[in-house]
Amino acid sequence: MDTAAIAKAFTAMLKAGQHIEAAERFNAPDIVSLEAMPGDMAICRGTAAVKAKSDWWYANHEIHSAESDGPLINGDQFLMRFSLDVTPKMTGQRMQMEEFGLYTVRDGRIVEERFFYPTA
Repeated sequence: MDTAAIAKAFTAMLKAGQHIEAAERFNAPDIVSLEAMPGDMAICRGTAAVKAKSDWWYANHEIHSAESDGPLINGDQFLMRFSLDVTPKMTGQRMQMEEFGLYTVRDGRIVEERFFYPTA
């Protein structure tokens, strides 16, 4: 599959709520995930670490709604926009957030995901 086909299939799975299945199908074993924040999960390497980060997110947030837009494709990369309505369990304060994900594809797999969002 080329980048455009991977981007479209990955996006379709996310829009269908199949986040775990999309990661299992498309993430490379040595994927690198980069968040725009400091801390233990700012850089995760490998599918196990990326899955652990995802598991932490779902365990610590009540998700009221989630929308994804895209993909926008350029060469071996594609961009998606995520709009989320969530309540972090730690604070109990409901919030809306927007995040952009830039994905890089090599040899038919996603090798890097890099997230951008407003920071304080």
